[in-house]
Amino acid sequence: MKKAYILLVFLISWSSFSQNENSYSDLKVRELTNKIRLNYTTVHMPDELDIYQNFQLRPTMGFVGLNYNIPLNDWLYTGAGMHFAITGDQGGLFTLGVNLGVNKKIYKNLYFDANIHFGGGGGYRVLVDGGGILYANIGLQYKMDHYSFGVQYGNVDFFTGFIKNDNFSFFVEIPSTLRSASYKNAQKEFIIDDTSKDEFWQKPAVKSVQQVTFDFFYPIGDSRTDSFQGNMPIDNTLYIIGFEYQRYLNQNTFIYTHVDTMYKGLIAGFMDLFFGVGKNFVETTYVNLFGKFGIGAAGGRIYQEGGLTMYPNVGADIKLTDKFGISAHGGYHRAIGGTFEAYTAGFSLKYYGLSGGIKHPFTGEKTTTIQTQGIQVSAQNQSYFDVAKFGIPASDLQLIALKINYDLNKRLYIAGETSFAYEGKSGGYAHGLFGLGVKSDQFLYNRLSVFAEAAAGVAGGGRVDSGEGVLIRPTVGINYHVNDDFSLHVSGGQMVSPFGNVNSTNFNIGLTYGVSILNSKK
Repeated sequence: MKKAYILLVFLISWSSFSQNENSYSDLKVRELTNKIRLNYTTVHMPDELDIYQNFQLRPTMGFVGLNYNIPLNDWLYTGAGMHFAITGDQGGLFTLGVNLGVNKKIYKNLYFDANIHFGGGGGYRVLVDGGGILYANIGLQYKMDHYSFGVQYGNVDFFTGFIKNDNFSFFVEIPSTLRSASYKNAQKEFIIDDTSKDEFWQKPAVKSVQQVTFDFFYPIGDSRTDSFQGNMPIDNTLYIIGFEYQRYLNQNTFIYTHVDTMYKGLIAGFMDLFFGVGKNFVETTYVNLFGKFGIGAAGGRIYQEGGLTMYPNVGADIKLTDKFGISAHGGYHRAIGGTFEAYTAGFSLKYYGLSGGIKHPFTGEKTTTIQTQGIQVSAQNQSYFDVAKFGIPASDLQLIALKINYDLNKRLYIAGETSFAYEGKSGGYAHGLFGLGVKSDQFLYNRLSVFAEAAAGVAGGGRVDSGEGVLIRPTVGINYHVNDDFSLHVSGGQMVSPFGNVNSTNFNIGLTYGVSILNSKK
């Protein structure tokens, strides 16, 4: 295994972007208007209170969904999303799933909308058992120029457990434009040698930041563990790893989405998800001072509460190059209406992006080249066999997963993945993995390719015996390329927890969609 890691690191340091230079006007581009939908519903909790170890359940749970939907044609869409609890006593209940929906015009700005969401997740395992969720909706949507809103009647059904009932939900939706090229054009360079008359290139680029964060939570006040751990005070440091995406609205103001999971400090299972707004208050060539305020949900392995959480923080960035930087930050993580609170400190590794156009969105400065960055997004079903657990028998697990491959060059890529259980009596189990992969050229009439990955990350929930959550998973697999952008794949490997008892054979099957992001370069 060590030799494989050394080889991958050597290849990454030796490899570089493909330098095939072409005119950017020859690049075939496309623009998709996708949708970000935020919805809220109230879910009634089950009456069988004895199944919850005599804990008095609050009668309802506030349930929020954050979904990203992509049109397949003018009336059919698909996508993926997460749901999470913010009121009641199910804080820490998170789900991940995929969507399929119909959106059809009725009259003027009024539309019919129906969709179904399938996924996995949960919080306290006894209520959701395996974790599988079906959430079906039907209703009306009113569309305006830059946003829309609607109301739907639906059914939330954790079909392996006890939470299931009909409800009304409300949602708002905003557009999100993706400007890209086919995946076959990935890892190439295109020279901006003239002024294209194509309307696509008249629009400015989008400024964004992606970062991996490492945080330390220092609990204070009445912070306590969950009832399984005796509702004991938390007086030790919690170790957190996360990911954040920022999109700039103007020169110094941005919106962001942030997700964290814990890998040390408690029994694995804590996570959070935030979205919010930030501002750069001082900005120089190399140093930037910022402040942010996030609102979202958190929980798992802490005292049973609603989940709604706020997270303000401040920090400083140091820009090392045009594309990379580091930052240090500190903040205050507080459950609204709950007991958990902590001071936080940490650091981030940042990547600055400018994509989708040839002009800077705020200064108007023109770039000199477009570099196409290959990205592949996969939806997978993952099977893990004979997974060790504590307090309950080992069993097979079925997980739904979303995975992103970020190409470093034509052969090597970085992989990031999140997976949630939907079958196997471990509802609430989830893991997040990062790793390195290598893939072959396509062969056999350009239909097949093979790949290998080495990944590590953190996991928790569902009484899976992963210790404090650290996982290692090597895999190998094969792709079948349907066309330049779509492929099917199967893979297999072994998942091991070095500080726990999990040692499980793994099998995956999924669908992958690839695009080339249009990165602007000065």
